[in-house]
Amino acid sequence: MNIVLIAVGKLKEDYLRSACGEYIKRLGRYCTFELHELDECRLGDAPSEKEIAAALKKEAEQIKRFAKGMIVPMCIEGKQLTSPELSEKMTEAGVSGQSTVTFIIGSSFGLDPEIKSMGSLRLSMSKMTFPHQLARVMLLEQIYRAFQIAEGGKYHK
Repeated sequence: MNIVLIAVGKLKEDYLRSACGEYIKRLGRYCTFELHELDECRLGDAPSEKEIAAALKKEAEQIKRFAKGMIVPMCIEGKQLTSPELSEKMTEAGVSGQSTVTFIIGSSFGLDPEIKSMGSLRLSMSKMTFPHQLARVMLLEQIYRAFQIAEGGKYHK
């Protein structure tokens, strides 16, 4: 299976890069992994709705270059799944012939509606708000956990 993670914005903190690196290393046992860190559009302190929409549209153009297979946009209005349910969805994708699952984390302003509409599954981590950089670590951990669950590993227990 191929896992693609498209993330708008770069990780700034060493401890977050280290955590992501650890999960990416662990994922190597289960899949081919691609990470695409895209530039976030810079906006002022109080951007208008029009400026935000334009920035999201520009980010969407970058995202579309790398999105393939089963598209999973991460968005607050997405569905919340348990870890076993995520594992099941990923397994179903592979069984149905979709060898690639692409997860997309947008900028602090979210994702353009076009990207959300591309998703066969919109996913939310929680009703709580997390920094986008921490969300990346959390998502990588859950992807790793999903493979462990599918394998019947002890990590999930």
